[in-house]
Amino acid sequence: MSKKNVQQAKDCWDVIVVGGGAAGLMAAIHAARGGASVLILEHMERPGKKLLMTGNGKCNFTNEAFFNFDKSQDETGYEQYYHGACPAFVLPAIKKFNLTSTLNFFEDLGIVPVKRRGGYYPAGGQASGVLAAMLMECGRLGIEIACEIGIRSIRRAEKTDISRSDFSTEQNIPFVIETKSGTYIARRCILATGGKSYKKSGSDGSGFLYVEHLGHRIQDLVPALVPLQSDLAFFKKVAGIRAEISAKIYIENEMQASESGELQLTDYGISGICIFQISYLASQALARQQSVCVELDFLADKTEDETVDLILERAKSKYASGKTMAQCMIGLFNDKLGVALLEESGIVPTQMGRELTREQAVQLMKKIKHFSVPIRATRSFEQAQVTAGGVDTAQVVADTMESKLVPGLYFAGEMLDVDGICGGFNLQWAWSSGAVAGMCAAASISDISRHERGSRV
Repeated sequence: MSKKNVQQAKDCWDVIVVGGGAAGLMAAIHAARGGASVLILEHMERPGKKLLMTGNGKCNFTNEAFFNFDKSQDETGYEQYYHGACPAFVLPAIKKFNLTSTLNFFEDLGIVPVKRRGGYYPAGGQASGVLAAMLMECGRLGIEIACEIGIRSIRRAEKTDISRSDFSTEQNIPFVIETKSGTYIARRCILATGGKSYKKSGSDGSGFLYVEHLGHRIQDLVPALVPLQSDLAFFKKVAGIRAEISAKIYIENEMQASESGELQLTDYGISGICIFQISYLASQALARQQSVCVELDFLADKTEDETVDLILERAKSKYASGKTMAQCMIGLFNDKLGVALLEESGIVPTQMGRELTREQAVQLMKKIKHFSVPIRATRSFEQAQVTAGGVDTAQVVADTMESKLVPGLYFAGEMLDVDGICGGFNLQWAWSSGAVAGMCAAASISDISRHERGSRV
C-alpha cells in the first residue's frame, strides 16, 4: 500500500515502527499480536535486507550457549556473549523472550530449526526463508509496510498537529513523524533503525540523529565483528592463507581477552571469527587513541619448550638430511607462511636445517608463538557485521525497552548500546528486544482507547 493510501486509511496509528530489519519486524509482529494497529516505515526499497546477509545467507538465528547459565541460576558469564557499557542490560529482555520463545516463534511460522554446534539455522538453509515467513506473518496481522520513506524528523505532537489527540497525560501525547512525502502520527513509536554497519542494507546510522534530538545520549559508534588492519609487510607475503591459531589482544600493553579459531591472513592484516570476537575491544581502544596489539600463536597446542624441541627435531632428524629450513617447515605450516615466519625470525629460508642453532630455534619459536601485530585501524563499517555503541542503555528501561526520558518511545536491536559475538547472538538480541518492545508498546496503550477504535487484527 502506498504512503498516500495508508494516510487515507488511518490518520493515527497505535504503533509505528521505524526500521524494517530483524528487530523492527519482530517488534511490529508482537505489537500487532497485542492488538495494536501497526505501521512499519522503512527507508530502503524493501524490508529485511541485512537479515538476508546473516550467517552468509544461511541465517544462524539463535544460539543456546547464552542460555546455559539459566540452568544453574548463575548469571555470571553473560559478558562473554554481549558487550556494551552495561552488558547486564540484555538479561530482562532475553529472559522474557528466550531460546524456547524464539524457537517456538519461528516454528509457528513454519521455520524448522536445525542445531549445529549450539547454533540454530533454518532447515531450509536460507535467510530468505526466515524473512519471507516474517513478512507473511506481517500480512496476516494486517501490518502495513511503507518502503522508501525518507524521515526528516520525529517529535512529540503539539495540540495543533492533530485535532483528536488526547493530552490528558504525557504518556498519551502522540508522535509526529515527518517524512519527505508526508506526515505520520503514532501513539507509540519504536525505533529499530539499526547501527552503521552495511550501509547498503539500510543501516546507515541515520536513526541516531532522531534519538539525539529527543534527548538521548549516544555511546561512541565503532565497527564490531570486523577485520583489523596492520602496516606489517609480513601480511603482503601471506595474504590468502588460513591457519588455526590462538589470539590475545593487548590494549596499552595489558592483555584484555583471548580467542582461538581460524585466522584469515589478508594483505591488510587479520580477519576470521576469532579476530571478530575481540575486534570490538580494538575499535573502542583505537577510538580512545590507545595502542592496540594482537599476539598470534600459530602452535597453541604446544608449550614454548615443546615448540623449540619440535623445530630442532624437524631440522636435525635423519629424515631432514639435505633439507633447507624452508623444506623443514613444510607440513607444519602453509609453505608461504613457513617461509615468512623464518624470515621474520632472521633465518634465511635456504639455510640448511642441520646448521640451525638452538638460539635460532628459540627465535623462530618466539615468532611462531608470540607473533606481535600492531593494529593501525579496523576496517570500515562497510566491512563490519555489527555496530558497537549506540543509545545509552542507562536511559532505557531494560524490562520494557521504553525510554526513561520520552514516554511512549521504545528501542530495539542494534541501535542500542549492545553488541554480541558471532554465532546468532546479535539476532537473538534483535528478536528479544524487538518482541519486548512490541509487546510493551501495545500493552501501554489505553484499553479504553483501544476498545473505542476497535480491533484491527
